[in-house]
Parts: sequence; C-alpha cells; structure tokens
Amino acid sequence: MRFLELSPAETAFLTAPFPVPDGFETRLTRRLAATLSARLRLAVSLQIQPTAEPLDPPAAPAWVADGALADVWLTRRLGGRCTAGAASFVPRTLIHTLDAVLAESWLDADAQGLPAALAWQITADGTQALLAVQFPHQETDMTRWAREVIRHG
Repeated sequence: MRFLELSPAETAFLTAPFPVPDGFETRLTRRLAATLSARLRLAVSLQIQPTAEPLDPPAAPAWVADGALADVWLTRRLGGRCTAGAASFVPRTLIHTLDAVLAESWLDADAQGLPAALAWQITADGTQALLAVQFPHQETDMTRWAREVIRHG
C-alpha cells in the first residue's frame, strides 16, 4: 500500500505549534457566559472588570451579585420576559449555579496562582449588572472546596 504525499495545508497543520491554552480567568468568563445564557435563555455577555483585593480572604469562594442580576435570574427562571428593576435578594439557585461553574472551571484548569478576586460587567436583555467573586487565599482550600461542590452538586 502506498501513501499519498501530504498537501502543503496538511503539512502546515501538522507542524504548527500547539496553541497556548487560555488562562483561568478567560476560561471561567466564557463558561459563566455560556451557563448564564443557557439558564436564562438569552444572550449574556461578560466583561472582566478591575477589582480590589479583599482585606480578609474568605475560607471558600464568595459570590457578590447585584440586584439587577438577581432580578433577571428570578424573572427568566420563573418564565417571565420583562425585568422590573432590582431584586431585594440573590436567589440560592443562582449562587449554586455559579458555584458549579467555578468548581468545574477550577478543577479543569492547570491554574498557576489563584487571583484574590474577579469581577464582571454582565449585559443581558438590555440589563447591566455586576458580579464578583472573592477567592480563598490558598489554592489547596480552593481545590478542596471545588471537590466538595462537585461531590454534593
């Protein structure tokens, strides 16, 4: 059996260097956008925002979602279409969903260093909202937390 010569396109593909994998922050941002879009059944975009380092790092990741995001979540998850303003509380189902995405992203990543905090500007259905997460100081605490979330999720 005789093999055909490789085409220039095939040779270029096989000799191209491996792409550099995205960092933890970029992958988490993409996963959050995809998950929120799917759960809310509308297009959601996220932009990473600068954030201050927390004075006292939490023992486990701590989410901070504003009332506008909570209102969009409650309205869309209950079958509504129009958001009215800002909810007075953040539903536990939203936090549980965010925890699951964060835990999977952390365990899938070969992260070299844990940021102190991340924040995003979210745009969904004409609504702008803020979402932030504070991380524990130690990567081992983060890994232990992520495994617990996956195990009990």
